[in-house]
Amino acid sequence: MIQRIQTLYLLISAILIAILIVLPFAEILSNGVIYQFNMKGVLLDGVLKKSGTLLSILTGTGLALHGYAILSFRNRTRQIRVIVFAILLLIGVVGMFYYFTYFSFSGSKISFKMGAVFPVVAIILDYLAIRGIKKDEALIRSIDRIR
Repeated sequence: MIQRIQTLYLLISAILIAILIVLPFAEILSNGVIYQFNMKGVLLDGVLKKSGTLLSILTGTGLALHGYAILSFRNRTRQIRVIVFAILLLIGVVGMFYYFTYFSFSGSKISFKMGAVFPVVAIILDYLAIRGIKKDEALIRSIDRIR
């Protein structure tokens, strides 16, 4: 299981998503006030201004799907479907991130943090994992033809 490169891609992607839960995404400077945007939502001095519940649900579900995909290595077609669904959830996370930073605070100065890049890197790693799974599937089918 762990010796397959796609499992490593999925594991790194899951680790990035897990770290995403803790790290802030951005700091937003609006009218001289600094807001912090993280998984909880948009905060001002620790007080919640905009809730990030949907963002938390999407991220948590994506993390759970990555764990399930890593453990379902014997059924490659199911693994691909689960990863594609996880990619769609991560695209939703990126969309929510874009909504919170640009539409909620128009004309504000946005300072992105390291956590802003993690969903995009996780999507790229998931795509690489799908390519690796498809290569495994093609190899197994070619071996079956030889028999």
